Amino acid sequence: MAGAAHCSLQAKRLLLDPKFEGYKLSLEPLACYQLGLDAAVAEVKLRDDQYTLDHMRAFGMYNYLHLDSWYQDNVYYVDQFGRVMNLSVTLDTALQKPREVFRLPTDLTAYDNRLCASIHFSSSTWVTLSDGTGRLYLIKSGKRGNSASEKWDIVFNEELGSPFIIAHSVSFVKSDKHSVAVLLLRVEKDELDTKGSGFHITLEWVTIAEISKEGDHRYDIFKRRVLQGKSVPHYAAIEPSGDGLMIVSYKPFKFMQDEDDKLEENDDAKATNEKKDPLYYWQQTEDDVTVTVHIPQDITKDDIKVRFSPGNICVTLKDQPPLMEGKLYSSVDHESCTWIIRENKSLEISLIKKNEGPRWPELIVGDTRGEFIMDSSQCSEITESLMHLTSEVMNPNPEKENPPCNAQELEECDAFLEDSASLCRFDGDTLKVTHVINLGSNQYLFSVVVDPREMPCFCLRHDVDALLWQPHSDQPENMWEHIATFNALGYVQASKQDKKFMACAPDYSYAALCECLRRVFIYRQPTPLSTVLYNRKEGRQVGQVAKQLVATLEANDPILGFQATSERLFVLTTKTLFLIKVNSGN
Repeated sequence: MAGAAHCSLQAKRLLLDPKFEGYKLSLEPLACYQLGLDAAVAEVKLRDDQYTLDHMRAFGMYNYLHLDSWYQDNVYYVDQFGRVMNLSVTLDTALQKPREVFRLPTDLTAYDNRLCASIHFSSSTWVTLSDGTGRLYLIKSGKRGNSASEKWDIVFNEELGSPFIIAHSVSFVKSDKHSVAVLLLRVEKDELDTKGSGFHITLEWVTIAEISKEGDHRYDIFKRRVLQGKSVPHYAAIEPSGDGLMIVSYKPFKFMQDEDDKLEENDDAKATNEKKDPLYYWQQTEDDVTVTVHIPQDITKDDIKVRFSPGNICVTLKDQPPLMEGKLYSSVDHESCTWIIRENKSLEISLIKKNEGPRWPELIVGDTRGEFIMDSSQCSEITESLMHLTSEVMNPNPEKENPPCNAQELEECDAFLEDSASLCRFDGDTLKVTHVINLGSNQYLFSVVVDPREMPCFCLRHDVDALLWQPHSDQPENMWEHIATFNALGYVQASKQDKKFMACAPDYSYAALCECLRRVFIYRQPTPLSTVLYNRKEGRQVGQVAKQLVATLEANDPILGFQATSERLFVLTTKTLFLIKVNSGN
């Protein structure tokens, strides 16, 4: 990550509401519809050898309900018979039974070590599908959600090694050639890892391209690349153009390269790790700067040329290129500057500061070949100047107007289980990290597709709020845009210890989360009131209110899938699909 640009996320102030007063519990009834399934969902429980937290995150918390963002209110799931079932909603009061659109050719019950089947909708007419045994299918579906035009035809299928789930896929055209890029996630045994969990995570980036030979059009694997890391990514998505990849993860990922690339990388690493001695050492006082340069034994006074000017310095030995040259950090009195050769064959240069007092952070602007040496009196002075910022007591002056932050005052739901995650953008050609953001305390919450032609958005906790970010891979200056805020959601969700899934409407009108069993919580954005309401404490009129709604499902089976659209919430259990009407259609 040495050459990566370190970036930061810039929140839009206009989208923040510092005066947000919280959610008011609403008892208004929510219309809830349920459909019994002909066959149970093809849930795959974790085996005894899948015991790590990564296995739980990748497979145990898998969302078995797949939302087709290209078509409104269109969801899919795979049942225990290997059938891909679809429910397309146009009218809540006239719901049809889920219909079969495709059947996996594999007999799933014959495999002991399989994972859950996974689906991703690459475009409005292309689908990628995994049966959980290690086989990938590329399917041309036609226009989905309509029984007349929807027909799933396999155009490519191949065994790609150990079982995986599909994390993301995109369909794109480059140089008049159609391609589909797929991201496959695996948790694999790591024999070399003796101190950790004994497993590592791989993300395989597979590009399948159209090949035309003598009038024969077929699809085949064009490129395979593998990234490896030590934690399941919170978010992993390929850019719409297929040129890059973005990953949010607790521990970093890196590409596993060929032997030639590895040798080249090792040479670079060796060169970096070989720490060179500084070219010069320098000290300073309020009045002057002293520079010491070691010179070869055979150099005499006549071989040395030192040129001073008010803002520059140049040191040359014999007829060699300049040993030191560049713009000084600040101006000097060049006529008073001197140099001598010491007995230990070192060149000592004295620079007299034009402006007494301010310390120089560097000698020559941009030159990192020197080392600054600070004497003990300067260290003591700096320590003393910082004493007012530190204390041996947690809160030495509690009566102070702005007391310092006290970690003991944080509530349980504010504590994070893991260290900070990072967001990295990888280039598809160089396989190097080009941008990196340290997310710090901005906890990852969930992802959502707002525009299917763009990358999925991700939602992060910022203080108590939840901020939604839209990646723009084609806009280097605005690569991550803050597009919406869910007030206080970061704080609210942290208190829900049994939460399993989170989601939000693509039009940002509400956010929702569900627990492992039965309960669904909905948080609506503030909306104007139709009646007059006053704040009793402050005696002022309240213009708008944000509502919290709670739905309790009539089911004893655990929730396996959860998806949100602008109007509805879809909740999938083992044998039932629930629809909760959240907003009325315009």
